Amino acid sequence: MKVKDCMCDEVCCATPNSTVQECATMMCNKHIGCVPVCDNTQNVVGLITDRDIILRCVACNKDPKSTPISEIMTCNPCCCTPEVEVTEAEKLMSENQVKRIPVVENNKIVGILTLGDLAANAQVDDNGVDNTLNNICKCNGKNAE
Repeated sequence: MKVKDCMCDEVCCATPNSTVQECATMMCNKHIGCVPVCDNTQNVVGLITDRDIILRCVACNKDPKSTPISEIMTCNPCCCTPEVEVTEAEKLMSENQVKRIPVVENNKIVGILTLGDLAANAQVDDNGVDNTLNNICKCNGKNAE
């Protein structure tokens, strides 16, 4: 199965100059936990998650109304293409310990693939999803607490 068969293709993006507050509001309104950060040509330059907002903004006492997400986003996230096999995407997630991967085609964002998308798809092998989750949760060979 290909990534295009189970990715979400309705992607909300932010720009590096968007504020943390704007991004958090978008996440709340769309019921999503991450947002790709794209430049003006739709190239992915980063990824911001709800966890990034908590750990890199709130916990660091930054003002969400004035802090640009470029200050707290993960830069150069691993990405895949829509034509990649799901097993390859799971491998990317495992190796990079991430639950979400932007999907790009011709250097433009076309979707996002999450661990939840894989788990919800009946055609995706449950063992692959389980192994991916286990690999994501390991830190230095030990299970994360």
